[in-house]
Amino acid sequence: MEITAQQIKTLRDKTGAGIADVKKTLEESGGDMDKAFGIIERKLGSAAVKKATRATGAGIVEAYIHSNSRVGVLVEVLCETDFVARNPSFKEFAHDIALHIAAMDPTDVEILHSQPFVRDPGKSIGDLLNESIGRFGENMKIGRFVRFEV
Repeated sequence: MEITAQQIKTLRDKTGAGIADVKKTLEESGGDMDKAFGIIERKLGSAAVKKATRATGAGIVEAYIHSNSRVGVLVEVLCETDFVARNPSFKEFAHDIALHIAAMDPTDVEILHSQPFVRDPGKSIGDLLNESIGRFGENMKIGRFVRFEV
């Protein structure tokens, strides 16, 4: 089966994986998008394990203020390089984490990792983090966070 550019683009947009990885996975799955998606999710998770020992010396602090101005969050999201820290997708990931903290009020990072993601309850925050590690190709960590509520 021939893999089309549209299939590659669609799967890449869903997963954030590299073009070569997406194409190889689609070929491996015989063009089955659902099967390819599952394979990529497993690969991105295993990439996180390989990168876990790398130092995270860069990152950003993301702020989120809820629309009613009664809940606010500051969260530190760490990565290996400034290159990734400046990436708009990394900033979006940090914003999603801040939004989740505002909504779910976890007490610490361990509990945060185990919570179902507020925008996609089928994934935990830990799963989301592992996917991002695979997508960016760098170790990432959710550092400190603080949530304020009036």
